[in-house]
Amino acid sequence: MLQRTWWMVCVTLSLFLNGGAAFGEVIELTNGSRIEGEILKDGAEIVVIDIGVDVLKIPTDRIKSRSASFDKPGTKAEVKKGDLYSVAKLPLKPVKELSNEYGDGVVLVQTPGGLGSGFIVNTRGHCVTNYHVIEKETRIAVTLFTKDTKGGYARRRIDEVKIVAMNQFLDLALLQIPEQKDLPFKPVMLSDADDQKEGEEVFAIGNPLGLERSVSKGIVSTKNRNREGLTYIQTTTQINPGNSGGPLFNARGEVIGVTNMKVLFGEGLGFAIPLVYVKHFLDNVDAFAFDSKNPNAGHRYLDAPRRKSPDSPPKGK
Repeated sequence: MLQRTWWMVCVTLSLFLNGGAAFGEVIELTNGSRIEGEILKDGAEIVVIDIGVDVLKIPTDRIKSRSASFDKPGTKAEVKKGDLYSVAKLPLKPVKELSNEYGDGVVLVQTPGGLGSGFIVNTRGHCVTNYHVIEKETRIAVTLFTKDTKGGYARRRIDEVKIVAMNQFLDLALLQIPEQKDLPFKPVMLSDADDQKEGEEVFAIGNPLGLERSVSKGIVSTKNRNREGLTYIQTTTQINPGNSGGPLFNARGEVIGVTNMKVLFGEGLGFAIPLVYVKHFLDNVDAFAFDSKNPNAGHRYLDAPRRKSPDSPPKGK
């Protein structure tokens, strides 16, 4: 067993140095060995991993930790631009680099009643946030953060932000920031695939309790936690009031969800709206368009008719 473990480490190291395979995850064993490769099967008792020249089966009780590996230098991003947003397949990078690269697309959303977060999805200034962040508000301001020459960030508050669309059921809203001629918008990219796995590393950027541009890191606890008829991404990433409406990124810097709630008095129990709901909202934005002159749709759901009692008298008598 010791010989085989050493052989696996040598093969992994050789492939890593020679760039012979496109790796996706690093597994650290309980004995300290590290295996890097593409996960083919992620089971409860066994993980099947392709290391380039062989396929290995690793019992889960021998795994100490798992993390994303990084693509080879020069790996190109694949971007597909749409009308309102762009989807991408970006190269894997450390969180430090990703937060520095895409943090400019995260904004502070302010109303007379409170504050939250949001993220810009195109160069025209469209910004996604939570419905509950701007609920019953029409005076909305957004603060942009841009890098300055000293390595810090300059703040710019922009008033008169327009509400474009809202969906109370999904807890999503779309804003539009007025154009800034001397400050181009830097949008983030949405993930091209809904393929998150439990244990996958994620991170959030937001403004918890007004602490601007806070970065927190965690993992996906489960990708389909049910609550009130919708599914949410549950994550150990720290989510606090003020994070609402901010992006949840994967290890590539792609947005996979919108942070919107946590369990009170619980640690590491945060939740995010999955990207499938976000794309549905943006793809059908006209159906959720905000009308300041008629904020109420006028629809009323009727109660189901009551079942007739056997003793009820015939109708008309």
